[in-house]
Amino acid sequence: QVHLVESGGGLVQAGGSLRLSCVASGRPFSNYNMGWFRQAPGKEREFVAAISRSGGRTNYADSVKGRFTISRDNAKNTVYLQMNSLKPEDAAVYYCAATGAVLLITISTRYDYWGQGTQVTVSS
Repeated sequence: QVHLVESGGGLVQAGGSLRLSCVASGRPFSNYNMGWFRQAPGKEREFVAAISRSGGRTNYADSVKGRFTISRDNAKNTVYLQMNSLKPEDAAVYYCAATGAVLLITISTRYDYWGQGTQVTVSS
């Protein structure tokens, strides 16, 4: 059992930055690959980024590559998503998720635990 809580969402102008945090509790945090997903109104939940248990491997959606950075601090049981050069199309509820899969899974159904989400709004 893993409990995830996201924070850091808010309102930012296009071109600005936000850093999302996801704090995990329950099972040892280092047992899980972690991912970020997002869902905008009327759209399906989409993969954003993933990071391996040790932080040595990362994977990004093409839409955010070069702008977003996923990282983790296992000592703090926390995964981060640094979002730079934000665009209006980045606006969504962002969800943190945990999976026991070895690969950096991009499919939401392969993630076992989810946070409640944090809203990111990007104004133009």
